[in-house]
Amino acid sequence: MRSRFRMSRRVVVLTAVAALSTGLLAGCAEDSDEPGSASPGGGDGKGRTTVTVGVFGVFGYKQAGLYDAYEKLNPGVTVKETSIERVDQYYPNLLTHLGTGSGLQDIQAVEVGNITEVAAKHSDKFVDLGETTGVDKESFVPWKWAQATAENGKTVGLGTDIGPMAICYRKDLFRQAGLPTDRKEVGKLWAGDWRKYIDTGRDYMAKAPKGTVFLDSAGGVYNAAVSGNVERYYDKSGKIIYKDSPAVKEAWGLAMDAIDGKMTAKLKQFDKTWDQAYANGRFATVSCPPWMLGYIKEKAGEKAADRWDVAPAPKPANWGGSFLAVPEAAKNKDEAVKLAAWLTAPEQQAKLFEKQASFPSSRAAYELPEVAGARHEYFDHAPIGKIFADAARGIPTLVVGEKDLTIQTAITDVGVLQVEQQGRTPGQGWAAAVKNIDNALDQ
Repeated sequence: MRSRFRMSRRVVVLTAVAALSTGLLAGCAEDSDEPGSASPGGGDGKGRTTVTVGVFGVFGYKQAGLYDAYEKLNPGVTVKETSIERVDQYYPNLLTHLGTGSGLQDIQAVEVGNITEVAAKHSDKFVDLGETTGVDKESFVPWKWAQATAENGKTVGLGTDIGPMAICYRKDLFRQAGLPTDRKEVGKLWAGDWRKYIDTGRDYMAKAPKGTVFLDSAGGVYNAAVSGNVERYYDKSGKIIYKDSPAVKEAWGLAMDAIDGKMTAKLKQFDKTWDQAYANGRFATVSCPPWMLGYIKEKAGEKAADRWDVAPAPKPANWGGSFLAVPEAAKNKDEAVKLAAWLTAPEQQAKLFEKQASFPSSRAAYELPEVAGARHEYFDHAPIGKIFADAARGIPTLVVGEKDLTIQTAITDVGVLQVEQQGRTPGQGWAAAVKNIDNALDQ
């Protein structure tokens, strides 16, 4: 997932969380605590230990009441969170503090797009959380644990949420186009192959309701399709391979076929025009991780409450997710380790999903009632707990390179958009993306 999407994902949770159905989500408040407010040495001057947590955007721990619950369980501990809204501002700041060994919070969040660089280049500056009492490696989905594990075996972060992929679709538009509307039958249309998803798009366009198209953007289908492959932009040795990557070629081809079939709304995801298209019912499907549900409900509005549903994606894929890490230079390292382990335990991850729609990276949480029984009223009571848990179990261990975000952003925001919006040929769009990547990587 691109860095712009990552920033937007956290904003999505903040702005749309209150729009999700009662019992699944609760409203959010902004994280506005300022850094440096704790007393020197990590105390509050009253004999209590203040554990500081640095995040980007909204992680939802405060909003879900988890900090309060932890403080009640640990009377001598106060938890204080600092949030920087944008990850592209947060991460450079984190690297600066790691370099100086000062100014670090006791717990620091790390976004999935940055975890490879942290594990490869900075593992010596973080506590090995894989050796933490109370942390069960087997409770996490394997690929999530692997993402934060360095070559030396050190696990620098504990997984928070993930973004298993589904497809959200408009039942009313499918019905008008002569397609099935039952979520099981819809899932069968494209089960096992993103090519079948594009083929379904052709069937939709043959009888498309006036003024509608099959999907929101070619970049969206590219991102969804490429995100289910082990090797995309890098191989397992760390070599950049995107130019010859079968996964990239396949996803690019799908995006180009969608454009050629005139089945996209030619939109850039998270732009205002994309938001408006939800309200106007412009497109029939969108690639949809759990956190997208609240966004759709807010942008499509109550008038579409009986029109959207959720079906499994063609193949398991992931869009989003973060980690909690404890710097070796943390002032309250021992207490921070305990808090990080508690926040990422199955019970707390299930609670966070119930309140904030952050889907657990702990597979043990999938058996808990908050996840296993979760349904979403707005999406025709879709069994979202089961749909997303099934997807999560099938996601492979992705190879995430240090410049994944740079490469993917260039392909979607430069290459795909030039073809989709400017009428360039696929060859011209690809060449523009490669040039942008070469310049960014100084190649």
